Amino acid sequence: MWTSLVAVIGTLAGALVSGLLQHRVARTDRSDARAEQLRRDRMDAVTALARSVSDHRRAMWQVRDAELTGQSAERVEELRDESHRTRSEITDPAVRLKLLFTDSAVRTAAQEAAQATYRMRECTTLDQLQAGRAAALAAHDDFVSVCGDFLA
Repeated sequence: MWTSLVAVIGTLAGALVSGLLQHRVARTDRSDARAEQLRRDRMDAVTALARSVSDHRRAMWQVRDAELTGQSAERVEELRDESHRTRSEITDPAVRLKLLFTDSAVRTAAQEAAQATYRMRECTTLDQLQAGRAAALAAHDDFVSVCGDFLA
């Protein structure tokens, strides 16, 4: 009788340990999957913001260049409409980035990349425009570098 009782207790203990281990493995797998999804979401937000800022930088260059070189009012208006469209496309990835990153260096670099591009509209000469573009490119590269360091 004692042998049967020990065997039953051993079987129950084995089942309990096995169940606990399976639960732990499943929990670890879910945690790993969530972490990987967060990493993918962060990468997507960084890529989308970098692309949007690049598109807006190009549009800002074109509109300011057209204004400073005296191109037709129709052409300037067409380019201005494009710059408004590209600027609005920065909003979505910028918001996603703020929601997905709590790191202040990443947030600051993202904000500076956008702001440096926005400052291009303040340029009043072609030389200033070229310098503004260079500053925006540098801020963009810094943003990508900071994000790369964070995600590494």
